[in-house]
Amino acid sequence: MLPNGATGTGISAHKRANDLSDFADELDMIEALGVEAIELPTYDMDIVIGGKIRQPQLDALRRACSGRNVVYSAHGALAINFMDEPWRLPRHMEVLKASLEVAAEVGAEHYVIHSGLMPQQQGDAVEAAYDRQREWLSRGGDLAAEHGLYLCVETLFAGYNGRELAMSPSRLASELDKIAHPRVGATFDFSHSLIKLDYDGRREDFIEEAKALAPWSRHLHIHDSFGRQDDIWMYVESERVAYGHGDLHLPVGWGDMQWEKIVAECEFPEGVLFNIELDKRYWYAAQETVDATRRLAGMARVKAAPRAA
Repeated sequence: MLPNGATGTGISAHKRANDLSDFADELDMIEALGVEAIELPTYDMDIVIGGKIRQPQLDALRRACSGRNVVYSAHGALAINFMDEPWRLPRHMEVLKASLEVAAEVGAEHYVIHSGLMPQQQGDAVEAAYDRQREWLSRGGDLAAEHGLYLCVETLFAGYNGRELAMSPSRLASELDKIAHPRVGATFDFSHSLIKLDYDGRREDFIEEAKALAPWSRHLHIHDSFGRQDDIWMYVESERVAYGHGDLHLPVGWGDMQWEKIVAECEFPEGVLFNIELDKRYWYAAQETVDATRRLAGMARVKAAPRAA
């Protein structure tokens, strides 16, 4: 824990071999960066098969993770979507239940789940989807509580073609307030949110939107971008960087995110974790990014949790 009450800085691991036989090497490399936390990409590890846990694969992950002086988070299946059609929600919950068990088995504190997406529809259909999401996230919060986890709902964007709907940071804050579950909070992905607001023509509202969601955000996804739409054909990824288009997952300081203004004006909950999501192609700048993010974490305004009398 940092003096200001933040947990500190983490970074997301990348899977190497599919059988996880060399995942310990990945974690060794990350620990050498001096982080306090590691986010595990459990969505890409073949641990949950048809809604059930494959024990040998979970055992391999546990062996790689054991005995380390770090805090773990787990990023579960990206496809879980509680704004989906009602008939499919039990299948999403089946995957969430198993994934939470995996997170608990490796001692994770936070479980990252994506916020809902849906096709653009008339208002009544949209509000019905929000109703479904609140109900099922609350159920998910109950499961998370059983495992000592926090369910952290990540901000998303919905692309540039206008076919899908994603919620703004302030709308997610409003939904979390209505859910009012002590184990359901937010993963604030700042780049995702800027891309969403850019699409809506509301870039100038970014800081106010961030201030609305920050108090719910126990877990942050830190990576840089320019918040622009990925709306023209590109041949290679480096062209996207040249144009500054899309969800680039750049090292901190390479884009134009207003990091210092974010930490100066937002107030985060005690224990907030600044977790870096760095694209593999920029791993040569990992230490640079960790150092920059550690500085931001130390500058952050953190509100202490109320203490029992």
